[in-house]
Amino acid sequence: MPKISSQIKVNKQKFQELKKTVKDVSSATKAIEAVVQKETTQVFDAILASAILLNASDIHIEPEEEKAKLRMRVDGVLHKIDWFNKKTYNSLLSRIKLVSGMKLNVTKIAQDGRFSFIIEEKEMEMRVSTLPSEYGETVVMRILNPENLIEIEQLGIREDMVDVFKKQISQPNGMIVVTGPTGSGKTTTLYAILKRIKRPEIKIITIEDPVEYRLEGISQSQVNPKRGYDFANGLRAIVRQDPDVILVGEIRDYETAHIALQAAMTGHLVLTTLHTNNAAGTITRLQALGEKPVNIAPALNLAIAQRLVRKVCKKCVEFDKPTDQEFNVLKKELSSLPKNIKVPKIDKNLRIPRAKGCKACNYTGYKGRLGIYEFFLVDDEMENFILKSPSIPEMTKKAEEKGMVPMRKDGLIKAALGLTTIDEVNRVTGE
Repeated sequence: MPKISSQIKVNKQKFQELKKTVKDVSSATKAIEAVVQKETTQVFDAILASAILLNASDIHIEPEEEKAKLRMRVDGVLHKIDWFNKKTYNSLLSRIKLVSGMKLNVTKIAQDGRFSFIIEEKEMEMRVSTLPSEYGETVVMRILNPENLIEIEQLGIREDMVDVFKKQISQPNGMIVVTGPTGSGKTTTLYAILKRIKRPEIKIITIEDPVEYRLEGISQSQVNPKRGYDFANGLRAIVRQDPDVILVGEIRDYETAHIALQAAMTGHLVLTTLHTNNAAGTITRLQALGEKPVNIAPALNLAIAQRLVRKVCKKCVEFDKPTDQEFNVLKKELSSLPKNIKVPKIDKNLRIPRAKGCKACNYTGYKGRLGIYEFFLVDDEMENFILKSPSIPEMTKKAEEKGMVPMRKDGLIKAALGLTTIDEVNRVTGE
């Protein structure tokens, strides 16, 4: 990913005007339509400002045969905002490519770029990607808002696991792996850890692709495969820099996995991510990359699997008796939880939230997101078990016997507590 190409400022007066009117998707549409016939700069500013006011994570511009569609991802779900004619689309595309440092005359290959923008004295960064399609270049802009750097307590980790989590991140060595698909909040979790543990007496170095957030007091490094600086080469160099904590953006190959595990066993705390479906799959994934259980077991401290679910909107949420099917699901799946987990009594008095919808939540019934998790903790017994190369089901069963709560059950606990809905948990984890 290239360096930031340019910095732009969103007109302060115009932003103040938009702040009064843009409250939901429909008002954002009206605000953008009001300037669509004006200068491209004004249209672009209106799009950026509306995305920030809607707390969107991504902006999508997708050309079709006669027009182009503008969508924004809010709380993980895409919303259609507006349509542009081809003239407006082409002007916007040129503006975006220019500020992102892309080549204007290159249209047949994908390009990546980056720029920063300032709104009300707050600087944010935008990662930009273009991709050739049938009717033009599609554009996706990811907003890297520093306000998304949150504290551990805001992640949504259950009370009974917070102390375990804090204990593990304070260890002097070992590996903590966060797993999940793209967009599941892995980077947010890793940076919440960095925010908590960083202090003047420890040295923290990261290697990422790309560096998504700037965090004062740590050294951040970005891979550049074209110049031979990949995760493995970068990690090998980082270890020689005498760090206490190393963040590896993602383990993708055997060499990176091997160096990271060796670092975890030689006095470093290593934080990293993997793409697996559950926490127990961390072991199998590392083995699939070529690493041996004898190296994995002593190095791994904790594997965390996570997803993001939408929180019910506090302004319009309604609480109702669960249906017979919902009651049976909650009764069956939450009846065997460890005693230290706080969960409402599953009886005829239980009321669970229903997503209704209002202007404040774009009529979705949801506003904001929180994580649902499963924690795979490696103690001496689990370490010996890993050495036997068990299957994922065997590993999961063993972890549950030792107190691990599966991610789906964590979601159902949060539904029973009134934070999200069973429908949302089903959408994210499957029924």
